[in-house]
Amino acid sequence: MEANMNKKRCTAIVLAAGRGSRMESGVAKQYMLLRGRPLIWYALHAVEESSVIDDCILVTGSEDISYVREEIVAKYSFSKVTAVVAGGKERYDSVYNGLAAAVSGSRQGDESPCVPNRDGYIFIQDGARPFLTEEILKRCYAAVEKDHACVAGMPVKDTIKIVDENGFARQTPDRNFMWQVQTPQVFDAALILSAYEKLMQEKEKLLREGVSITDDAMVVETFTNCKVRLVEGDYRNIKVTTPEDMAVAEAFLNCDTLQQQENIDGKRI
Repeated sequence: MEANMNKKRCTAIVLAAGRGSRMESGVAKQYMLLRGRPLIWYALHAVEESSVIDDCILVTGSEDISYVREEIVAKYSFSKVTAVVAGGKERYDSVYNGLAAAVSGSRQGDESPCVPNRDGYIFIQDGARPFLTEEILKRCYAAVEKDHACVAGMPVKDTIKIVDENGFARQTPDRNFMWQVQTPQVFDAALILSAYEKLMQEKEKLLREGVSITDDAMVVETFTNCKVRLVEGDYRNIKVTTPEDMAVAEAFLNCDTLQQQENIDGKRI
């Protein structure tokens, strides 16, 4: 990103607190090896190398904090990670814990306090998405500057069916208006904090009503009047959730390696 004196501070909250039960492995998915590196390495590396992101809060399971500090952050020299904080029971609990650390600047244990980010932007990123790119981050920054709230995503390729409780097709929505949502999900810091504080106050009521909060955009949609802009992500920006996803990620990395080798060979000719 070209030097911009007016650029607002951007804090990434990288989520790695899930246990990944669908991976059918005794190892949490974010620590499973993908081409010799922990899956979480890829998202953190993208953040570390980005000209958009200034600092990072890493949210993980409370039992994993020491391991993550030593075997992920220190081992791979992720200098932008200013705090490793404990997640919660649900994704939204983990995001809220990350937000609290980002906007307060407070840190746990021997971590040094950090300047709080109350006036910049918050980039919320799934740690299990290994194909975050600088291009996606730049597009999101441009969108949040203008619209205050945006999420990366891509138009769906398949026909989508809404089904009833018995599995019968009830409705076929117009595919032209359907997007699959990815991360990062990016917001004004004050906006997303306000929305999450309202969610924390109302979450028990929502649970009783059977409302499921599945992403950050939904929190903003539910508790503020701000519209959320959809920004072009990348079809490769998958979330690794199942063993099949891991195989797809391996294939993408193999293609990248092959392309890099072909480029090198082409220069030698």
